[in-house]
Amino acid sequence: MKVLFKKIVPMAVVSAFMLGAVSAQAQITKYGKDLTDEERAQISALAPGAPMPKDDEFVHIPPTMEDLEASDLHPKMKEAIRRGHDLFVNTQQLRGKNVFNNMNCASCHMGEGRLPFAGPVWPAAVDLPAYRGKNGHVNNLEERLVGCFTYSMNGNPPAYGSDDMLALTLYHQWLATGVPMFPKDKLYGRGYPRLADPEQKPDAVRGKAAYQANCAVCHGEDGAGKKEGDKVIFPALWGDDSYNWGAGIARVFTLASFTKHNMPLGQPNSLSEQDAWDIAQYVDSQERPQDPRYTGDIKETREKYLETFHKHTMYGLEHEGKILGDHDNVGHKDFLKPDILRSRDFTGGKQAE
Repeated sequence: MKVLFKKIVPMAVVSAFMLGAVSAQAQITKYGKDLTDEERAQISALAPGAPMPKDDEFVHIPPTMEDLEASDLHPKMKEAIRRGHDLFVNTQQLRGKNVFNNMNCASCHMGEGRLPFAGPVWPAAVDLPAYRGKNGHVNNLEERLVGCFTYSMNGNPPAYGSDDMLALTLYHQWLATGVPMFPKDKLYGRGYPRLADPEQKPDAVRGKAAYQANCAVCHGEDGAGKKEGDKVIFPALWGDDSYNWGAGIARVFTLASFTKHNMPLGQPNSLSEQDAWDIAQYVDSQERPQDPRYTGDIKETREKYLETFHKHTMYGLEHEGKILGDHDNVGHKDFLKPDILRSRDFTGGKQAE
């Protein structure tokens, strides 16, 4: 592979961010206006180049695994949280059973799911149950994880109430230690804050050049990522080993924000916003496994989920003479839609016809 990006990422940085290990940091749970200078310095170190918290933003930097060991939680609770953490940073241990690509939870939710502007997962533990437009009903935390396995990991989610599902949800909830349920305040660093619209329309040709210069050294010029034996070092960004067309990061605006705030690895916020948009346009214009909601007709599927999702993706649109997603390829699995996906009805059986 030709290396076009000359700033080689140290393996220590790879371990700290991509694989999930984060050095010990003090937990913070307070409003921006109450932060000390030391806490602001800590946040700056966790999210280099990111905006600092505003006075009225609720700031939460979750506990670390070191905090867990030092806590007075019951040993069995610690055991379950450790298992959840292990599954989160090494979800590949479920490959062939629940995961059918090269993704870990920590591939999208950086630094053990703790870091601001890197998809921290603790907000899900305090905001759910809540309505979700993607599937049109109220979802709980387990169901949110079901979505991640179904789309981002192109997989077959662990069963509701299973040991692995309990461990994963408990890890999320433990990360939210000290945060009130259903917070009304704006949460600092939540998700991947959407970038302003670019000055120029996102362009895949420019994006390819920016990708080769900044991303190919880790993810490959073919987007296949990097593995050492069975161990995923860098995830695939397209193809059968990557997320499918229904994954949240298949939306160009989501990938652009993720890229700007977190990439290249170890150099967050070093790309221009235009480059982030262009790279996202290029990556999300590449083929990947079918959306599990596929009806058998690409035009019908795009239209069915257009307003709730696909208006932000390239799915069903023409690119380089081909209609993206117009295929039956489901990647490494042998099914399209997991049986666990379901609808919900809270009308007591009185749902309007």
